[in-house]
Formats: sequence, structure tokens, C-alpha cells
Amino acid sequence: MIASLTLILLAQLAGEALARGAGLPVPGPVIGMALLLGFLTLRDRGPRPLLRLMPQPLRDGTLEGTGRGLLANLSLMFVPAGAGIVGRLDVVQAQGLKLALVIVASTGAALAATVLVFVGVQRLLDRKSVR
Repeated sequence: MIASLTLILLAQLAGEALARGAGLPVPGPVIGMALLLGFLTLRDRGPRPLLRLMPQPLRDGTLEGTGRGLLANLSLMFVPAGAGIVGRLDVVQAQGLKLALVIVASTGAALAATVLVFVGVQRLLDRKSVR
């Protein structure tokens, strides 16, 4: 599990280094997640000799178990943010309406983007199944 968690954090670090080094407008953890997805895709669909070069957690499935464990305890990651909000109640009181509007608008935008991506992927899959 320690090696798997290390791989996850190294992917995030590599993504952060790429984002800052290249001046990309994408957050480092998103790039790190894409790198990790690339490694997992190579593991599952790439050439077999490449598999021997990958670290053990990528080969034996412990990376997936570590990811599941992190997701199961994801709610704990919000505790520091909640404590930070409580520590700055004066800002929330002064800017509460603006914050609420931004939260509602960003949630709506995220939902709309999710729907558009889902519909686009569904259309692509339907085209492939017709062929």
C-alpha cells in the first residue's frame, strides 16, 4: 500500500512539475491523474515486455486497492476545508451572497459539462456499435 500511495503521489508531483514547468493552464493533479491513466492503459493494453519494467504496484493490482481506500475515506479530506471556513466566518458573512451565487453557477456549469460529455461519449459508442 505504501508503494501504491507513493506512485499516486509521484504522478501528482510529475503533473505539478509539468504544469508549472510548461506554464500549462491545467492543474498539476489533473495532469498527474492523466499520467496515471496512461500508465494503467499501457499496463492493460500495451506490449507485455513493457509490463516487466513497471513497478510492482502497477502490476499486481494493489494500486487499485489503494485508490479504493482513498475514495472510501475521501470525506475526511473536507474536514480541513470546513475548519478553515469556520475560522473565517467574517468573510463568509461579508461575501456570503456572492459565494452562494458562485457555488450555484459553478455547480450548474459542472453538471452541464458532465451531461455534454456523457451525450458525446454515448454518441461515439453508438456509432462504433453500428459498424
